[in-house]
Amino acid sequence: MARFPLAALLLAGTFLAPLAHAQAPARPPAAAPPAAAAPAPAADPNPVLARVDGQEIRLQEVIAAAAEAMPAELRNVPPQVLRTMLPPEVFNQLLDRAISDRAMVIAARRANVQDDPEFQARMRAFEENALRDTLLRREVLPRLTDEALRARHARDQAAAPEQEEVRARHILVANEADARAIITQIQGGANFEEVARSRSTDPAGRNGGDLGFFARGDMVPEFANAAFALQPGQLSPNPVRTQFGWHVIRVEERRTTRGPAFEEARDTLRQRMIEEEVNAVIERVRGATRIERVEAPAATPAPGPIQAVPPPPPARR
Repeated sequence: MARFPLAALLLAGTFLAPLAHAQAPARPPAAAPPAAAAPAPAADPNPVLARVDGQEIRLQEVIAAAAEAMPAELRNVPPQVLRTMLPPEVFNQLLDRAISDRAMVIAARRANVQDDPEFQARMRAFEENALRDTLLRREVLPRLTDEALRARHARDQAAAPEQEEVRARHILVANEADARAIITQIQGGANFEEVARSRSTDPAGRNGGDLGFFARGDMVPEFANAAFALQPGQLSPNPVRTQFGWHVIRVEERRTTRGPAFEEARDTLRQRMIEEEVNAVIERVRGATRIERVEAPAATPAPGPIQAVPPPPPARR
């Protein structure tokens, strides 16, 4: 049914009511329309799925068990949405596992396992680890903004020495004769990229042999020396032999750079900054904490082997 704004309905009633009264003065008033049904309550986003000795197991608890195995981009998806994405048999296994886990916890509490010294030691260790990790996350993660990463990358590039890079394509084959035939074919006008796709045994062949930009130290010496001796557009006049086989090389571009672009370096840079920030937090905390190292007492030397006492000589007669 079409829906109309409340104001429009009120205006319609104002103008239509007198007209209806004039056309049918003797008509009895219409019966009052039935009361509108109350809206259905919103579905619980975290419904109860099972009860174990009266203790509820809810959807979020079941989904959380699978969250660690999910890709990062799915971990913030609402549980009710994730449930629809899981195959029924997988979801039932997760629910059954949650039921078993809860039953084991109930049994352990009834057996007073929580009073066991081993359990208490493990809980203390868990709590200490959780406290430490939470503090580090609170201190470190806010510092790793995109702006901070870009600023660090710019500083690193400014301080780095310039290095030369080339962008090259290659065709890899198993023997020298095939490599020489390919050189002749390309020199005769064949398209390098098409030959790479049809002849190269290297995975880069699917991309026309493109290796992207690389520095001299990124490749084995034989390949690097041959590539860096070429100018853009030049083809290696002879096959280049490496431990991988025989290469035909063509250089596409040359450039001077101070390191990889930001997008290429982001993940490595972020990991390095995490390590640096963690170490900085640890040093700051240690500096603000009273630490007293007590030297362990010197170990007592282990006793030597026990010497057997010889028996007394036999008495003379």
